[in-house]
Amino acid sequence: MEGFFESKKLKHSILLACLIIPFLGISQYTDVINSNRPGLSVSAYAVGKNVLQLETGLFYEQQDHSLLNTQSDLVGTDISLRYGLLLERLELNWEGTFQNQKITFEDFATSDSRTDFYRNRIGLKFLIYDRYKNEKPNLYSWKANNVFQLKNLIPSISVYAGANFVLGDNPFYAGDPTVSPRVMVATQSRLSPRFVLISNFAYDRIGTDFPEMSYTVSLSHAFRDPKWSVFVENQGIDSDRYSDVLLRGGVAYLVNEKLQADMNLGASFKNTPSRVFVSAGVSYRFDFHKDQPKAIEDQNADGNGGEIKKKPMKKKKKEKKKKNKGPGAEDIDLGPTKKQLRKLKKTEKKNN
Repeated sequence: MEGFFESKKLKHSILLACLIIPFLGISQYTDVINSNRPGLSVSAYAVGKNVLQLETGLFYEQQDHSLLNTQSDLVGTDISLRYGLLLERLELNWEGTFQNQKITFEDFATSDSRTDFYRNRIGLKFLIYDRYKNEKPNLYSWKANNVFQLKNLIPSISVYAGANFVLGDNPFYAGDPTVSPRVMVATQSRLSPRFVLISNFAYDRIGTDFPEMSYTVSLSHAFRDPKWSVFVENQGIDSDRYSDVLLRGGVAYLVNEKLQADMNLGASFKNTPSRVFVSAGVSYRFDFHKDQPKAIEDQNADGNGGEIKKKPMKKKKKEKKKKNKGPGAEDIDLGPTKKQLRKLKKTEKKNN
């Protein structure tokens, strides 16, 4: 009975890994959508060659600034377009946040409205190290596949390079240049089949009067029903323009292989300003991926460009005969040949 339960656990763990791992992004191309939503952290993995993915959502935020004595209501949309470009490991992505902020100045009993892109950037992300590329599940140990081990902390790593764009008179970035560079390192670790840890470290708006350093650490957990997952995320921002520490959490639901729905909410740890926000959105995948045929290996060891040398048919037949004979075949009595039988028949007729 004990062996039966162990084999049952093993089957369940393998099935769980097959369902959850694609959803949490532990591979390059998968048949299941791999979204960066509902948080702001970016996966180390690309969506896959010739895959186009739309990730979008609506949000509402309330801000109160204790020193300036202002109150703000913000509504807007987050949009991300991701495309697997040329290689399985390479991704081109555009991220935009378009918002309207209504500010009320309590001291002056007046209000103002600002509308523009708060985030507008494009960049390339490339996976430089795939931690799980050659790793296979242990088919003989349920424990080895499901229990946390120190080696699980070793992450997959990708690098990102891109640029921010400030177009026109943007009220959120007055005085900033039209283009400013952005670089980032993204890591991803599978702590267990149900837990995934993602971290991002970015240096943003390089060369402007207000460069920005930031980090984002996100922990995701998939339930027994792999269609549902939850996450918690911590984000830190350090800049002369704005510094803060944010905490958010949320839930995602996998509707089908191409569609995911999500919701998250969060808040800040300070009151200059204090921030409370909520967001809901969807991610949809347009899959134009095609499996690439494996490269034809060189068939000839003497380096003739992969061409196979054909031997004359006569030689092949002779060789075949020799092969069939084998060692010592010449010592075996195979009986009379056809010619010998004909001669025997003729001699028998003459004698009769």
